[in-house]
Amino acid sequence: MANEKLATLVKGLDGIVTTDGITLAAQIVEGEIPLIKVAVEDREEFPIYLTMDDDQILCATYLWKENEIDTAKRAELLEHMLTMNLPMPLSSFGKVGNQYLIFGAMAVDSRIEDIRHELRVLSDNTLNAVETMSEYLAHAA
Repeated sequence: MANEKLATLVKGLDGIVTTDGITLAAQIVEGEIPLIKVAVEDREEFPIYLTMDDDQILCATYLWKENEIDTAKRAELLEHMLTMNLPMPLSSFGKVGNQYLIFGAMAVDSRIEDIRHELRVLSDNTLNAVETMSEYLAHAA
């Protein structure tokens, strides 16, 4: 059932040009938990991964790993991430293992137009987060 829903969602996303002219490319990634990988034109380095259950669609983009953070600035980074959660509705920061990410969720019965819009918003928020927080990463030192 979940695979059928994923396939339907891919059809509604792959090759679509958003209202602001951005092309989406979507494909199913098989694994223990099947998911969809969505690449946003000119932002391919930050793909959005979608999974779904009976109630929601979870969308996540990987940001950076723990070892990429300047250890002297780690506490500042975490504080900044917490304060950025409020001005970025429907996008939150999280961490799985050593990987930081930005994520959002939608109802499983969301209209495809709304899903496309929210994916674009998450992509915009990802770029904003990376730009804003790059000073806390080790390469910026």
